[in-house]
Amino acid sequence: MSLNGFEMTDTHDAATTSAKYFTVAEANSALPLVNRIAKDIVEQRRQVMAYHAQLQEGDLPDPERDRLEFARSEATDKLDNLTNELTDIGCELKDWESGLVDFPARLDRRDVSLCWKLGEEHITQWHEVYAGFAGREPITAAGSFDT
Repeated sequence: MSLNGFEMTDTHDAATTSAKYFTVAEANSALPLVNRIAKDIVEQRRQVMAYHAQLQEGDLPDPERDRLEFARSEATDKLDNLTNELTDIGCELKDWESGLVDFPARLDRRDVSLCWKLGEEHITQWHEVYAGFAGREPITAAGSFDT
């Protein structure tokens, strides 16, 4: 996974991570935890980018450059861990800046995503897996979400 040129290690093994599908109720009940993690991700990303900007400013004394590089590395590791926390819950971070998160779901026997963005109180939108955020539709207009 890459964050503006910074490689992040995915510590999860795809073979050991089982696919989980959420109902709307399950996704909404996970939101308090997901909300806290997403807030931390957005803030941690800002911190990583701030360190990156400081490192780009030019001639820094070696001790200051070393301190900033270490701090950026630590912040990137924290960001990676936070992202893995979302993966452990069963959802997927889609956007670092806005805290956009998708929850895998089934609608009328096909894979879709329940879509939530930091600041939203509940999950009220869904989209086809291939459509992304631009294809969001209200849950009330959907068919039957499978349990």
